[in-house]
Amino acid sequence: MRAVQITRVGGPEVLDVVDLPEPEPGEGQRLYEVSSAEVNFADTHHRVS
Repeated sequence: MRAVQITRVGGPEVLDVVDLPEPEPGEGQRLYEVSSAEVNFADTHHRVS
């Protein structure tokens, strides 16, 4: 699965596209397929920890 991952503090250059294993739902959980997701301006301010 391709994902955007934040691996360090910084600007937009810290957003890395990575390949991750497919998630497995636990007991009592469901797994949904998402083909697209929205990122808005406020979301970009949550990349620092």
